[in-house]
Amino acid sequence: AGFMIKNGIAALGLSFVIFALFFANVAVGAARQPVFLGDVAEMLTLGVAVVFFVIGVLQREVHAKR
Repeated sequence: AGFMIKNGIAALGLSFVIFALFFANVAVGAARQPVFLGDVAEMLTLGVAVVFFVIGVLQREVHAKR
């Protein structure tokens, strides 16, 4: 488990899962169905996904330089 955390795989995976939640909310809204996230929750979900993506990319860069 330590290797996955240091390698950035866990952060990138978590970013994908959170972004998939965001995408599902947008897709449901585009289909004219009631969304399950409000505007602020949607913004925070996307922000958290981006933060985990950046963490994962930076961890992978550090791991690649070793």
